[in-house]
Amino acid sequence: MIEDLVKIHDKFSVEIKLGFNARRKQEISDFAVNTWIFIPNSLDINRTTYQKTDFYRDLKSNIRLITPVYLLRDIANKEKEPFTLMEKSFNELASDTTRTKTAEYEYHIRMFVSIVKSALRGEIYHIQHNGMAEDLESLVDNLITNLKLIVENYRNLRWVINVPTISKELMNYYFFGDEFLSNILEQHCFKLLDGLGKTGQLNESVCSKLMSFIHSEVAYKREKAYPVVEKASSDRNRDLVFRLSLLKKYAENELFLNTNQRRDGVWIEQVYLSIAAGLSMVFATAIAFSFQLKYGNFTMPFFVALVVSYMLKDRIKELTRYYFAHKLGRRFFDHRTDISLSEHKIGWSKESMVFIPESKVPDEVLKVRNRSAILEADNRNNREKIILYRKLVRLNRISLNECSQYPTSGMNDIIRFNVSNFIQKMDNPVVPLYSPGENGGIDIVKGEKMYYINLVLQLNNEEQLSYKRYRIVLNRKGIREIEKFQ
Repeated sequence: MIEDLVKIHDKFSVEIKLGFNARRKQEISDFAVNTWIFIPNSLDINRTTYQKTDFYRDLKSNIRLITPVYLLRDIANKEKEPFTLMEKSFNELASDTTRTKTAEYEYHIRMFVSIVKSALRGEIYHIQHNGMAEDLESLVDNLITNLKLIVENYRNLRWVINVPTISKELMNYYFFGDEFLSNILEQHCFKLLDGLGKTGQLNESVCSKLMSFIHSEVAYKREKAYPVVEKASSDRNRDLVFRLSLLKKYAENELFLNTNQRRDGVWIEQVYLSIAAGLSMVFATAIAFSFQLKYGNFTMPFFVALVVSYMLKDRIKELTRYYFAHKLGRRFFDHRTDISLSEHKIGWSKESMVFIPESKVPDEVLKVRNRSAILEADNRNNREKIILYRKLVRLNRISLNECSQYPTSGMNDIIRFNVSNFIQKMDNPVVPLYSPGENGGIDIVKGEKMYYINLVLQLNNEEQLSYKRYRIVLNRKGIREIEKFQ
């Protein structure tokens, strides 16, 4: 199964998150994602002005394991995983500080806080969208109870490793996890307050309980000398933001997979190019031999034939290379990325990008694109440019099971696409509009000049064939919103 999420990452970047869930009882799972990008002709993005190197420069891909799924109440139970796995690594490290035990200890800290973050995000989404107002207070009470148990259980582990065998460096790993844990609990409680406030579900009792928990975490961080948000910060909390970023990277590092990217189909390409060179040589040699037999070695016709055959040989070689390259591009991809974790080869990913004419776009995709009548009429003269971005993924279930002690369903491919190249030839973002005013006057109203880039995703594996359409709304100032169409 393939899951997708498209959202704004920053002012000029779109984030496309693709989740590839491998079947548990099948050794090999194959996935295909085809993305058609429909670009307005006025942006002057085409195969001449925007080449493959430009596209891949704008594209950044982070491949990571899908965070193991646990309920928050199970994480809070110190008799269950994942807490028991982490507790075991603490006890083993206290008795034996070898490299293996140290790596296990740090690994379980990182995995634990990452799992808490993922479970907390899911819990908050459920509270905001459960649709039953009468359950809100009980859900929030359970949330706070579980969060208190989680931090209590984690912080009690300090006494397991507060022994002479544990160095300051090893203790720091524990404190990094503790600080990150406190930060995510505080931040997600704020997000819950904000979300409930926007939907009108927030009441005084719920607000008081969540704020009380937030204040307790802030007080704890001050007690431990962890940095907190300061309203009167002289540097606008610059150091705190930098530290939050470092902690996030440190905590989630265990989920990121190792990748080795290379060109796809290199050997086949060289074979085709050799064939092209051979065909051109056959032509030149045939011409030379035929004129030599008829006119002799040292004659003017033979000399002219050699020159002409040499000229045509190069053209034949280039045309044949172009033909094979075109055929090769249909079968092979631009890049192949081998994916692994430690010594386990989890699978591979392939990707390619090409401009295509509308005649090569499947009817189902054009139907999902769903142009309006005026756009369809305009498209006859100012045709949208269409980029096809293909991605193939293969995952090995046995390797996935071996690479982690936690249940792993698959991997996420988080793609960030920067649209800065698309805004260079846009018009001014503000357009003056005129409206009748009072007393026969004229009112000038500011209108927004927007451009629309449509994405149509085809998600395909053995259990799924579905289409999704998203529309990126942007102007010269950046991305304004992303609309999803059902």
